[in-house]
Amino acid sequence: MTNITHAREFDALDKVLRGRRQALVDEIHEDLLKTDEHRAALFADGVRDLVDESVADLIVDLDLADTDRDLEELRDVEAALARVSAGTYGRCTQCRQPIPHDRLAASPTAERCQPCQAMHEKTFAHKGMPGL
Repeated sequence: MTNITHAREFDALDKVLRGRRQALVDEIHEDLLKTDEHRAALFADGVRDLVDESVADLIVDLDLADTDRDLEELRDVEAALARVSAGTYGRCTQCRQPIPHDRLAASPTAERCQPCQAMHEKTFAHKGMPGL
């Protein structure tokens, strides 16, 4: 595994991040418009049964879940672009060592090297809590 050492590698990853940011913004915009259409359909049809309403509510909830995932990814992309601007992109935010290029190529928003990421996941992993 090699580190980002050449400007063209850095530029390629920066281009991937910027392209993904634009794609996410477009997806979020479309998702929100689609959700508005579903809500409008709920109110437009005055006579429905509970099954139709439940299905419509489920569709809206699924649309919102997609939007939440897109927003989370957009936050990660924005954070990576902020690291690009700060000149810290490609360095682990914990140990400050270079993140291997292979890792960044696979996940351009990676903020930690693999050992630090594994420790982070182990430390901050939460087991599900049973509840009633």
